[in-house]
Amino acid sequence: MPHPSIDTAAALDRYLKLTAVPGRSGEEKLVAETIVQMLVDGGLDPASIDFDDAHQRTRIPGNVGNLIVTLPGDEGLPRTMLSAHMDTVPICVGCEPIVQQDPEFGQVVRSVGDRGLGGDDRAGCAAIASAILERIRFQAANPTAKLPPVVIVFLIQEEVGLEGARHISVDKIGRVDRGFNFDGGTMEMIRHGAIGGERIDIVVTGHASHAGVAPEKGVSAITIASLAIARLHADGWLGKVERDGGVGTSNVGVIQGGDATNVVTPRLQLRAEARSHDGTFRTRIVNEMRQAFQSASEQVTDTMGRCGSIQWSSHVDYEAFALSDQHPSVQAAQAALMEMGYQPQCKVADGGLDANWLFKHGIEAVTLGCGQAAIHTVDETLRIDHFLDACSLATSFVTES
Repeated sequence: MPHPSIDTAAALDRYLKLTAVPGRSGEEKLVAETIVQMLVDGGLDPASIDFDDAHQRTRIPGNVGNLIVTLPGDEGLPRTMLSAHMDTVPICVGCEPIVQQDPEFGQVVRSVGDRGLGGDDRAGCAAIASAILERIRFQAANPTAKLPPVVIVFLIQEEVGLEGARHISVDKIGRVDRGFNFDGGTMEMIRHGAIGGERIDIVVTGHASHAGVAPEKGVSAITIASLAIARLHADGWLGKVERDGGVGTSNVGVIQGGDATNVVTPRLQLRAEARSHDGTFRTRIVNEMRQAFQSASEQVTDTMGRCGSIQWSSHVDYEAFALSDQHPSVQAAQAALMEMGYQPQCKVADGGLDANWLFKHGIEAVTLGCGQAAIHTVDETLRIDHFLDACSLATSFVTES
């Protein structure tokens, strides 16, 4: 598909440069500086650029806040927000992007060696940076054109729980009439909602004893955790959960503990999660998990009658949301994609998105893809035709009324 409205070579070059910049969650400063330099070199007024202090409130230390760019326009037109996240997962640090020919998709970008590509979400960042620069170029050629007012946010720490969106300084954003969050996936997909998720930390405490001499004098934290997990599995509260009309998922993903085979393990740390599109049902899943661990801790005793105990903490990562098919963000995305020749598909995502927290802050956005595939793996690719279409799509949102 042709891309008459954008400089395709410049857009691809921006992506190749951005995806090679290291920037795992909490270490996005160099990425932000690279984006700022690209925009200023392209003619953006530095006064349009700001940062918030979200990194001072996130759960992990950060070296920079969310990068915010504000572009004035005709206030009679819808005020538009574009967003993408700057961080990548650790496997993408050290990415060396190369352009290759793929027999199915034509030209794609991959990374050399055993590194992930980082298209999630440097492709979104590059698409939005390209849209800003295309708007500057368009405005120079059409000084009397009416353009919508725009706010752009390059978010931090998406990969560790949507922390940048969670702690965004809303007062720096202002009114948003329609929002478009560019993240992973194919171009035709419009995610107009997303599931809610809750993370759980569990500490199981037992009593140590010599496993060969006196195992009966110990209480194994491993046994307690095993009984709890087995009960959850048997009762249908682990994995895909479909109970009493509710649907969700749960998982125990991390178990840490134990130092030696000849010691009855006195302590385990576990990390788990639960998800559902129904917040009430998600809470029920979490409660069932807690009850299973509490019950198991009381079942395992030593010869003195001592049992184990648990410490339980959980926090909501993001609440579920869904926009109406009639929402301006949904309708604008559908119309633009159809004009480009796509058959848009609206879907509520089963994973968390920055849009979850944006919605919580009163910013109602759909999430769009940029052609990324097999994200978070060494097999990740970026379809160049889809990426360039994403650049065109983002440009249309900031240049058309």
